[in-house]
Amino acid sequence: MFGLAKILTERGVLGLNHRNAGYTLWHNPRHLYPLVDDKLTTKRLAEEAGLAVPKLYGVIQIERQVRGLSELLKPYQDFVIKPAEGSGGDGIIVITGRRGNRYRKASGQFMTQEDLDHHVSNILSGLYSLGGHQDKALIEYRVKFDPIFESISFQGIPDVRIIVFLGVPVMAMVRLPTRMSDGKANLHQGAIGAGIDLSTGQTLSGVWKNEIVHEHPDTEQPITGLQIPHWDILLREAAQCYELTGLGYQGVDLVLDKVQGPLILELNARPGLNIQIANRAGLLPRLHMVEEQAERLTTLEDRLNFAKQYFGTQHI
Repeated sequence: MFGLAKILTERGVLGLNHRNAGYTLWHNPRHLYPLVDDKLTTKRLAEEAGLAVPKLYGVIQIERQVRGLSELLKPYQDFVIKPAEGSGGDGIIVITGRRGNRYRKASGQFMTQEDLDHHVSNILSGLYSLGGHQDKALIEYRVKFDPIFESISFQGIPDVRIIVFLGVPVMAMVRLPTRMSDGKANLHQGAIGAGIDLSTGQTLSGVWKNEIVHEHPDTEQPITGLQIPHWDILLREAAQCYELTGLGYQGVDLVLDKVQGPLILELNARPGLNIQIANRAGLLPRLHMVEEQAERLTTLEDRLNFAKQYFGTQHI
């Protein structure tokens, strides 16, 4: 692990303090944070801009609306309930089907209507929100992941994280749920992060529990050399989020639905730094290149072409 840290330092790894002082503080005005911290606001912004997001079935905003939850859910066999201002996947419940008056979770366990009502009440109380203040519960379409991920994902939905700086995609990874992560695409909980070549959309080696891996620990299938479907669309939608929010440095999380294709899941004004380990490369050289060339990258096409030309493994 020390050897890997040395390699990353030599390659210009971006540290937490440097990210905060040099990028999020400088390029992300605080008054814009609510645009990404509130998933409902993000969803509405994306829809207005013509970007695809999981369909919203309903919103529970106050406690007395919880009494109508069962009626709201009647038309749907499967759905997702999540806090509008949650983070790290906390508070998210994925319902994959029903049996009688019970709801089946992705893990196979069942919940009653009373269980769901109680969970939504906890969301409203702020149990899962970033600041612990009152929140809203979103009920939305359950993503069915693209079949290409079937052999390298455990139960949950893989997602693609793309770091966008001044409208230029600079680094990407796919996060693969594992048994350890309980089906969540969260690296801190035990998911795998596999780097992605920005030029080709092919996966590189991955990181799991801070170790470099080439196979999924549960399925034992290779995670390297996988072609991410719709890669150009994913890059384009991520880059468009710069105009969407005005944030200069952000993480864009997308999913690949087997029917609807790429969907924007959420945005993050303080994206984590493990993406560098997944790519075995530092962010700093790429960020500096964008800063140096920013004045000439005036269109979306300019920014996409620049990313694919300079941030693929062939160039690096």
